[in-house]
Amino acid sequence: MDIKRILVTGRMYKELETLASMDTKREYLFLPETEVCPNHFDWADGYVAFKPTESFHFGKLQWIHALGAGVDAFLLDREWKKDVVLTRTVGSFGRKIGEYCLSYLLADLQRHDTFQHAQSQRQWLPSQQKLLCELNIVIFGTGTIGEEVARMLSNFGVNVYGISRSGAANRHFNNVLPITEVDHVLPQADWVINTLPLTPSTERLFERRLFSFMQDTGFINVGRGASVDENALLEAIELGQVRRAVLDVFREEPLSLQSPLWAHPNVVITPHISAVTGVDEAIEGLLAVLGEMDSGQKRVSQSVDVQRGY
Repeated sequence: MDIKRILVTGRMYKELETLASMDTKREYLFLPETEVCPNHFDWADGYVAFKPTESFHFGKLQWIHALGAGVDAFLLDREWKKDVVLTRTVGSFGRKIGEYCLSYLLADLQRHDTFQHAQSQRQWLPSQQKLLCELNIVIFGTGTIGEEVARMLSNFGVNVYGISRSGAANRHFNNVLPITEVDHVLPQADWVINTLPLTPSTERLFERRLFSFMQDTGFINVGRGASVDENALLEAIELGQVRRAVLDVFREEPLSLQSPLWAHPNVVITPHISAVTGVDEAIEGLLAVLGEMDSGQKRVSQSVDVQRGY
């Protein structure tokens, strides 16, 4: 693969302009998404962005690099050109998401909301809190991100169980089960964390049937919004299957002002910030991929299996 011309766009395009001085082997073009035209894809060998622009087509592209961990914007509802390599940014997303989840787990265990309310009422209400090591947590997705979340939590003594397509063992989990056996572990879960990518098989995965296995469970979604049926989630909260939902991703982003999720007392909303791509890690990941391709490495370490979608 001979990458000589690279088109860079998206919200970070200005910050990434330093790439031109760091990688003098190639010619770069940095543009806002609104200025990208179809002919740019006939000029470029490589495309770097968070998602395709409205004018996107494969043109002369040999390589596409996603600036985020998710690649569903590139793959879903699109026939992929077989000779185009797709890579993604990995960076510190697993650690960022792990710390995001840990912050809400601890706030819940330490009953921050309860004591804040008691303070507002000038009430003195001592109580004993549960420990992290007493928790059973089920993580959907045992890839790079799910594995790092599991590693962080297991270091605190948390009992961590994984759900994956194959159920293959992973040393950071107490046990990993295939998706077909979720009913064996969800009833005992104190929290469920979704880190799955969005693929045809994970879209609306969290629906009424899956929520029905939960009992007074906390739910965190840091995977993809479209993997959750939001109406089914609200119903699960009303039925007591889910007691609290922490949602960082949504099917529609920004979340519609009309969404009932905004005002629900048992829902926490954050604006897709659990793992924001940093400029330095974006540049580092991009140059690492280019370096591997320049060396003739057959499979680039950050490459995506376009058939699987991750």
